[in-house]
Amino acid sequence: MTRNVLVQRNTKETKITMSLNLDGTGKASLNTGIGFFDHMLDGFARHGFFDLDLAVDGDLNVDSHHTIEDTGIVLGTAIKEALGDKAGIRRYGSMILPMDETLVLCGIDLSGRPYLNFDGEFTAERLGDMDTEMAREFFYAVSYAAGMNLHIKVLDGTNNHHIMEAMFKAFAKALDQATQMDERIQGVLSTKGSL
Repeated sequence: MTRNVLVQRNTKETKITMSLNLDGTGKASLNTGIGFFDHMLDGFARHGFFDLDLAVDGDLNVDSHHTIEDTGIVLGTAIKEALGDKAGIRRYGSMILPMDETLVLCGIDLSGRPYLNFDGEFTAERLGDMDTEMAREFFYAVSYAAGMNLHIKVLDGTNNHHIMEAMFKAFAKALDQATQMDERIQGVLSTKGSL
């Protein structure tokens, strides 16, 4: 079974093309026009072992909001499409990821029911050319487009760069775990019989 998808989304605000392979090796080719966001997505791909090709033409003359939020929508859509009927996947994934003084928890349930619980604050308004408030918007968009229950909680940390990077890496590791196939699972891992 191939879990490699291509998703395109075009609006008046953004034009996005994304290729995602859930069973990749962590290779990424990224061009969102936002250098720090590209850095976060590179960490996501590398640490989740996802192959990610992404090109975004967004209205950065306005601000970074549409580019980052719409990329989250497309990533969530790609995850959902790549998983298909979710037969055989572990469904749940979690990670407590340390990064120097920072510690971030991420828990995922690929339940089909979208929900974001985001508990993290930044003391800087921007990191490079990315507004820090857009971290929550990105993960919200991913969770709702993918239909995943997503919890991100900053347990400790003072350096804004480390906090943001630990969020993306913890999300990657938890998602890698949740999307893994388990030969013990017949059909989907649900008492309902569907996800």
